[in-house]
Formats: sequence, structure tokens, C-alpha cells
Amino acid sequence: MKIKKAVITAAARGERLYPVADTIQKAMLPVIDTDGLHKPVIQIICEEAFSSGIEEICIICAPGDGERYINAFKSLKDNLSNSFKQVEWAQTESGKIDYLLSNIRFIEQQEALGYGHAVYCAKDFVGDEPFLLLLGDYLYVSNLLQKRCARQLIDLASQEQCSVSAVNPTIEHQVTRYGTLTGKQLPNTQGVYQIEKIIEKPSLSVAELELQTPGLRVGYYLCFFGMHVFTPAVFDLLQTEMAQQPANILLTPVLQQLAQNEKYLALEMKGSRYDLSGRHGYLRAQVALGLAGETHNETLTTLVELLAEANGRNFR
Repeated sequence: MKIKKAVITAAARGERLYPVADTIQKAMLPVIDTDGLHKPVIQIICEEAFSSGIEEICIICAPGDGERYINAFKSLKDNLSNSFKQVEWAQTESGKIDYLLSNIRFIEQQEALGYGHAVYCAKDFVGDEPFLLLLGDYLYVSNLLQKRCARQLIDLASQEQCSVSAVNPTIEHQVTRYGTLTGKQLPNTQGVYQIEKIIEKPSLSVAELELQTPGLRVGYYLCFFGMHVFTPAVFDLLQTEMAQQPANILLTPVLQQLAQNEKYLALEMKGSRYDLSGRHGYLRAQVALGLAGETHNETLTTLVELLAEANGRNFR
């Protein structure tokens, strides 16, 4: 099974990033990537997909945002091409943006009917193919030098010929923030589980009773990483869910059905995810990218200086 298409959901307005997200899509906020260059968040996510073998990307966005994204990227490309004509990095970056514009399309979610509905909006784009699903407000940092997070997931899905969701072992007090699951580890494998049960943002008491996974450290649970590979069967399940519940359509109940209907695995990701919409999420993501990339020493020095300054103030 070859995964050539990716879907990125970026329709939410980003209330938690107010006031900046009130004037610009949160996915266009700039971050310094691992190569040391400032880029919009959505570009970093697209490059995660492209560098992992994806050929086409569909971005699910809010009404009117498709044209805004295109115009913003065209403006960035023109500025790089015209203002830095003799600068190699700028011309390289301009080429990347041109490639991005040639290989993405935008589909507007006309009504905010839930995350499951946002995914369903990509049905015609995906067609009868497996696809990679990413979140527009998550950044991913791999622990493997030569293998991005998306590549890890795609490789397992291709090998096992089935849907695979990335997961991270997560401390118990955070399970209320994520879809959480349990399952049996596959024989002779490490960090690969056959999914048995999924609950969206469970209480700790529910997690303790229903979602403990043998082999994990005490107090840890398998929580979604914000990255999946799905077979097109997920769209049929979503369509059934939408017929039964026309609003606030969640993805998690559909994934529970997927686990019951066909082979569906979880992969313990060798990496970390950073939710930009969470408290200090933008700061955490920027620090993580800095430490993982070419600006490692500069980032580390800055952190040490800030900690020293803060410590000095505490003793005055």
C-alpha cells in the first residue's frame, strides 16, 4: 500500500491564540524551523509530509481561508525572489514555496460541524486511497536523525497494509486532553499495538479502569500523537456517523468502529508533538525545533542566559 496523499485539518479559528489568530490564520504564524529559517507553521507541516514521501496535500480550512493562504504564500514567494535575488537560501526557499503551491489544494469546511466532519470534507480528494492525516496546529519533532515522524508512520502502514495511528506514552494527569487507547502489543515487535479500545479525553478514573496497557510504565497511557494513516474505509464510517448525528461529529467513535471492523494498529512514536494552541505550546514548540536543528547551540545559550537572568532576579 503506497501512501501518496495527505490531509491537514486547519479549519479551527484558534481562540486560544487570541488576539493574533483573530487577524491571521494560526497556521500562518511564523516559527524558526530546524534549518534555522522562519516559516509559517503550515509550511513546516507540509514539508514534514513531502519529505516523508507524500505527493499531494489537501488542507481543510475555514470559509474564505483558501484564497488567503494562497495569497499569503504567493506574497512570501515574491518577497524572497525579489528582495533576495542573489541570496542562495532565499532562492531555495522560494522554490520550496513554489513546489508547495503546485502540490496542495484547499477545501473549505463550510460549517463547523466537528473534527470528524472536517476529515470527511477530504473524501473526494482522497478517493479510494490510503492517506496521511495531520493536524494544522501540531508540530512534530522526531528523535531519529534521518526519519521524520510521518515517515515512521507511513513505513509501518505500508508494511502492515492497514490503518495506523501514532501514539505517545502520556502521564496520567494529561489523558483528559487526548484521545486515549489500549491494545495488545504485537508479538516480536516493540511499540506496535493492535488497537482494542479508544476513548476521547477520558477521565482518569475511566482510564484506570478501561485503558491500561500491559508493558507501559505505571501511570502512563497511550494517547494519540495527532498523526494517522487511514484506509478510505474511514469515510464510510464517518458518513454513517454523520447520518446519525448531524452536528459535533467526532472522529474517535468512528476509529473505535474501525478497530472493530479491520486491522488497525498504534505505533509508539519516536518523537514528540507540540500543540501550538495549548498554554505555552508555541514557546515549547519553538524551543524544541531550535534544540533539534541547526540553531541548537544558539537556542541552548539563549535558554541558559534567560534562566541565569531569572535566577538572578529571584535573589535580589
